[in-house]
Amino acid sequence: MTALVARTGRHQQRYERGYRLVAGCIPYRYRSSDNYSGDKEQTLEVLMITSHSGQGLLFPKGGWETDETVEEAACREALEEAGVRGLLQESLGLWDFKSKRQQGDCSPEGLCRAHMFSLAVTEQLESWPEQHARQRQWLTITEALEQCHHGWMRGALDNWISYMPSSSSTVSNCGSTDTADPNSGFSSNL
Repeated sequence: MTALVARTGRHQQRYERGYRLVAGCIPYRYRSSDNYSGDKEQTLEVLMITSHSGQGLLFPKGGWETDETVEEAACREALEEAGVRGLLQESLGLWDFKSKRQQGDCSPEGLCRAHMFSLAVTEQLESWPEQHARQRQWLTITEALEQCHHGWMRGALDNWISYMPSSSSTVSNCGSTDTADPNSGFSSNL
């Protein structure tokens, strides 16, 4: 088995009109549990990860590089930062934000433009590139909304919530061997 390694550096980073281009996703799954009457209930959960500073939770995202599509970048970030693979679905939209951490020559003001997707998780790895730097946590939608401290991330989550009932279009298979529709037969408990 080959060890997974996270990409580092900015030599292949994409920039556009002073913005660092970023790709990310909102990983989700349905968790089965027994309800009070003994019936199986499906609970919709999203995966968030700790930031590098350990302050707060985020969705996996990072730099979109010149040798990959935006979809490939979103899948790579989910794997590197959160250790998950799955079925990447249509874009949730674009969000601009300012990052103190990302200030540099190509983006002196730290401007970023994030392309966000949803990712139906089909595999959660025991070992992943950033496992020693980040912790992952599955949350209900209500819990995730409470954890979204950045307006742009909350906007992406709000878009995803309104998008979910009709989502079924896969745009990329992020290394997953499962091609089944993860939404079939489930209802979300928002």
